[in-house]
Amino acid sequence: MTANFLTLGISNELNAKLKANGIHRPTAIQEQTIPVLLTGKDVIAQAQTGTGKTLAFVLPILERIEVKKPYIQALIITPTRELALQITTEIKKIITGSDINVLAAYGGQDVEQQVRKLKGNIHLVVATPGRLLDHLRRGTVRLTGVSMLVLDEADQMLHLGFLEDVERIILQTYEKRQTMLFSATIPQQVRELSLRYMKKPVDIRVQGKNITLDEIKQIVVETTDRTKQETLSNLIKVYRPYLAIIFCRTKRIASALNEYLIGQGFSSDELHGDLSQAKRQQVMKRFREAALQLLVATDVAARGLDIEGVSHVFNYNIPHDVESYIHRIGRTGRAGWTGLAVTLITPRERMYLQLIEKGIGKSLEKRDSNGEKIQRLSGNNAEGKEKKMVKEPTRGKRTPGLYEKGKRPQGKKNSLTGDGQGKNGRNSMGKTAGKTRVSPNGTRASKNNLGKQSNHTIAARGRKVGKV
Repeated sequence: MTANFLTLGISNELNAKLKANGIHRPTAIQEQTIPVLLTGKDVIAQAQTGTGKTLAFVLPILERIEVKKPYIQALIITPTRELALQITTEIKKIITGSDINVLAAYGGQDVEQQVRKLKGNIHLVVATPGRLLDHLRRGTVRLTGVSMLVLDEADQMLHLGFLEDVERIILQTYEKRQTMLFSATIPQQVRELSLRYMKKPVDIRVQGKNITLDEIKQIVVETTDRTKQETLSNLIKVYRPYLAIIFCRTKRIASALNEYLIGQGFSSDELHGDLSQAKRQQVMKRFREAALQLLVATDVAARGLDIEGVSHVFNYNIPHDVESYIHRIGRTGRAGWTGLAVTLITPRERMYLQLIEKGIGKSLEKRDSNGEKIQRLSGNNAEGKEKKMVKEPTRGKRTPGLYEKGKRPQGKKNSLTGDGQGKNGRNSMGKTAGKTRVSPNGTRASKNNLGKQSNHTIAARGRKVGKV
């Protein structure tokens, strides 16, 4: 019998709140961790972003908080403000109508306002390391009553250099606390941290669905440093994303790229650590509401983002390890939708591509800057010649599909990649494949919500059909 939250040990009251929020069945990470955490044991849980790990530690905490005790009993430490806000919002949905009080403490907020709230009856705090240490120095928060401690996204805390701050915070908590460490990856330094501060932790590892193979179509485009911005701009015009996240390695690169994209007429904005909290919240609000189509972000700023409708991910800078790659492309292909992940590489970055392909167990499809498939021929053409696949014209916001000249694949059209075709072998213009060809630049004109209108035309039988 499939497990439900009641069989895991969650109370009827909390279970009713979950159902009211449309949550009926536990995920794999919730199913494995909740019963263990309810016994009070320490846990190291490794799971990919998007597997439901937030509720895996939040529900056991809410079950064990004693509302009559007017002090902080549980502390959740996160690496970014966005993640702190996201977790707090999720908690507030579940505790509505109860006497449990939660507070988010992160940089960019009014410190004095946080101090006033901390003087109240706060049971649970969700905080970033820097702001929490600030409160500890001010003497405005006491953690001696914290009996439940969560370190969320521990690997990102390591990348950000937060581990020393985290250790200073841990030393302020109750010695006999329960410690929960959640992370997508467990680097050696994170493992050493767990050995120092955890008591015989239960090690839980949950493999997410094979997002790299099932929900997300992945392609690679080779370019150069000099032409990379132009290549990305062209690919955006080709694939016409509804919402896209563009990942950059540094804040400087993200800022420069965003400026370039705006100059090209795209609806774009940037998300990185140099922005004020007010600006970050404004950017995220606009992106969630689809007032922006492109979000140029660094890895850390985008960590933990769960935004419905992200149709495309572009890796402007290729990640240097497979875990980061999986996290990035996992921003799309959610909730049953298909996503497209496009990775740009320069010749000297091929080694990172090889590492990623080895890690996910497949070779990624190679395309050129017009989105046309590059495929090696065998037999008589094996001397190094290549053939290209041309794009099928489509309307609306669909991503152009692919078909080989003179051949049309059969099957249902996919809403994002456009693979396949409709009935009787006809495309979206009502022309048969043999009678319609794409203009040399591989695009067709359409009004879209990404910025400037394309003026390209489709040629049929040597005459212009006109703008479409």
